[in-house]
Amino acid sequence: MPPHKPYALVTYRSEVSAQRGHALNGRQLQRGDQIVTLYLSYVNTVDSELWGCVDLPPGLVLVEEFVSPEEEALLLDAIDWTSHDEDVTVQKVLKHRRVKHFGYEFRYDNNNVDKDKPLPGGLPQVCVPVLERCVRDRHTEVMPDQLTVNQYQSGQGIPPHVDTHSAFEDLILSLSLGAKTVMDFRHPEGRSVAVVLPRRSLLVMKGESRYLWTHGITPRKFDVVPACDPKSPAAVTSDLSNHSNLTLSRRGTRTSLTFRKVRRTPCDCGYPSACDSQQPPAPPSPPFLPRSQTDACRLEAEFVHRVYEEIACHFSSTRHSPWPRVCHFLSSLEPGSILADVGCGNGKYLGVNPDVIAVGCDRSSALVQICSERGFQAFVSDALNVPLRSDTCDACISIAVIHHLSTQKRRQAVVEELVRLLRPGGRALIYVWAVEQEYNKQKSKYLKETRQQGPPTRDSTDHNNQESKNAHNTVHRETESPAKLSVHTNRTAFTSQDLLVPWHLKGGGRGGCNQGRGGDEHGEQGSKNTLDPPTEAQAPAPSPVFHRYYHVFQKGELEELCVRVRGVAIQRSYHDQGNWCVILKKTGDR
Repeated sequence: MPPHKPYALVTYRSEVSAQRGHALNGRQLQRGDQIVTLYLSYVNTVDSELWGCVDLPPGLVLVEEFVSPEEEALLLDAIDWTSHDEDVTVQKVLKHRRVKHFGYEFRYDNNNVDKDKPLPGGLPQVCVPVLERCVRDRHTEVMPDQLTVNQYQSGQGIPPHVDTHSAFEDLILSLSLGAKTVMDFRHPEGRSVAVVLPRRSLLVMKGESRYLWTHGITPRKFDVVPACDPKSPAAVTSDLSNHSNLTLSRRGTRTSLTFRKVRRTPCDCGYPSACDSQQPPAPPSPPFLPRSQTDACRLEAEFVHRVYEEIACHFSSTRHSPWPRVCHFLSSLEPGSILADVGCGNGKYLGVNPDVIAVGCDRSSALVQICSERGFQAFVSDALNVPLRSDTCDACISIAVIHHLSTQKRRQAVVEELVRLLRPGGRALIYVWAVEQEYNKQKSKYLKETRQQGPPTRDSTDHNNQESKNAHNTVHRETESPAKLSVHTNRTAFTSQDLLVPWHLKGGGRGGCNQGRGGDEHGEQGSKNTLDPPTEAQAPAPSPVFHRYYHVFQKGELEELCVRVRGVAIQRSYHDQGNWCVILKKTGDR
């Protein structure tokens, strides 16, 4: 017979009849819309072997007839599947069963419970005598506070799983009501045991059976079980090929009551390979392009705002060389002019022209603190909502800011906010990172400089640390369908306009302001006053890596964004070392 396929044994009164029956081998039968082929093998004799019990997984105990038929009826009546009172319970219909939760909801989206949100109803009172008996019979020492009720129709089951370690304490109690079933236990090394759970039985899982072995119920309408009930326990290996004296058991509607105690501290069990509390945190999956305002705010909070708070001091140590053409714009301002630097970072442009009244703002409180320590006027603010009066600034600059906004609408809103701050006739200078890192046959410093020490590295550089997949200037505009953001590779051309740029932290982040410098913007080297290199015995631990979101601009895209804002005239646009730049003037026609 084909391995791992069900088959039946047919016996005849005589050998002649059996041979005639074998003639049906290969016969095709019409069954509804399907054609079924019969395969028969002629067997002279069938060895009669007694099946033997196998050891249960360590820590597993099966107690038959734990509740009486009367108690079973009371418990089943108490589970009202027609009620949807969310103040008492949470009820869900899953693919292969329906469930109710009491005490705490078990959430299948994260396989855990919200320990701060107990369900007001608690556990049903009808369960209390059963649980008190569990304590009295020393199956448990504590009263459970969470109950999951599963109802399985014939043919339904539950996938193999280990109950989440961090969600529940060691002991798990499960009552089988209404019908019996077979539960499969499997060790990570492959050994498996199929345990028959009789009606009204109690299954106790603790230790290895609870923490290490998976348990599940295969969705089927019949189970293969011993032909006669063994004394105890009802367990066989999952390989039934060597067993006879087995029979088929038709499944009925089974209801299981699983009682657990919610865990309040991390799990420190002896099975770390299966323990979520003892696993290193999984690397976050790349985020998707935002499809809503909420998505955009969440993306920027995680991959822009939080990152700059963490890397502020290291970031500041690489920002000490103002760009010449920005300095030229600032130097052209009349003495006494009011300048707003929106997204000022560590304030490196606030002191370029001492004859103007300069104020800066940044979303990072850590960077604003650095500005304050340097004697500059700066405050914490989002570029979308700057708390300054309208029409008060003679000039605004936004250097390497707008490309951190994750939708076109939000990027345009920053331009509108800059224009709002300007008095009529005031000018704004905007720099954004460009897709075209090679322009007019000239490579930007970012692409040209590969560090004299060796090949390109995934080091922290400017504007900012520009790292992505090898490719040419092929880019993809935002689309309606969500796409995962790719991670950029240092000193290569771009493959997409929306990407994540790694920053390899050095010097301890917010607390490392006095540490050595990393690479400066566009690959400029930082100060040579760095710490002595560590000896082999003092080799540093791997640097933590953060990822910042960027939208890199194509040629003409920044101008297109600006002209959508009313009351604006573009005075000049140009490409400067891998950046698209615009000088715009507020005309007053708003």
